[in-house]
Amino acid sequence: MLNKLGIERVTIELPFRLNHVNCFIAKNSDGYVVIDTGLHRDHTKTVWDEVLQDKHVTNIIVTHLHPDHSGYAGKLQQLTGAKVAMTKIDRESMDKIWTDSSIPILQRDFKRAAVPDEIIHGILGVIENFRTYTNPFPTVNHYLDDGNIVEIGNGTYEVIRTPGHSAGLVVFYNKEANVLLATDHILPHITPNISYWFYGEDNPLQSYENSLKKMKQYEAEYVIPSHGDPFYDANKRIDEIWNHHLERLEQTLDYMKGGTTIFSVCEQLFPQELTFHEHQFAIGEAISHLEYLRFKGECTRELVNDQWVYNVG
Repeated sequence: MLNKLGIERVTIELPFRLNHVNCFIAKNSDGYVVIDTGLHRDHTKTVWDEVLQDKHVTNIIVTHLHPDHSGYAGKLQQLTGAKVAMTKIDRESMDKIWTDSSIPILQRDFKRAAVPDEIIHGILGVIENFRTYTNPFPTVNHYLDDGNIVEIGNGTYEVIRTPGHSAGLVVFYNKEANVLLATDHILPHITPNISYWFYGEDNPLQSYENSLKKMKQYEAEYVIPSHGDPFYDANKRIDEIWNHHLERLEQTLDYMKGGTTIFSVCEQLFPQELTFHEHQFAIGEAISHLEYLRFKGECTRELVNDQWVYNVG
């Protein structure tokens, strides 16, 4: 199917438990377009140097700000002279995350989440080290938004905003072929991380639910994700993903009875051993479920001794 669509998948290794990201390249009428780039590291450069031999890249599309998708975009832009497109909200968020000014704010927020000092220092170290994976930032020449039409290979695709995994994440839908380039919005074997990051959206899990409902209206038949292999029947997978979150929400309600901290809920939702990198996502996902319930009026939040305490009712 990818060949028929005129799209080539470029799978790039990642140094994490989630060990790869699918990027894409396609020949357009004015040159080649690259969709996502991987982390800025030597391995990524080696992969792209081989793929791009004798190819003139005119456009780079960044689907969202996460480093495994955006990290090499700035460097690839410098090497190719390509124009970069992404959403404005995610480009602006990049300037808030990987900067010195973000560290004391994150440290305060993790303390309020009752995260142990060792884990806080570990997470902050990961964030600081990630700067090498993300610099230089790309210069964005066009901001993507709902309803934009982009050429990718042999077809045209509608840009669809699907906030949740990130505030500015976009997917691309080809109506004629009934194909969805789902990026990180819908994945085949794992559920996308939906985290509250202390910046941006107040209720990202609600945004994600809204985005899933939005995508169900398209009834996409063939789905091309950014992690894992293509699969059929987007709506079936959407239902599976949201049912997973409904189970998590029930668990979260049980865990907060009598009052609890964010980190306590996190430990119960994610009892397995986690790296500092994984702890960051686990804490963010715990908060997103707590905040979803708080906005629904199913729990309360109170600052007690400089720590957030959630309680049912």
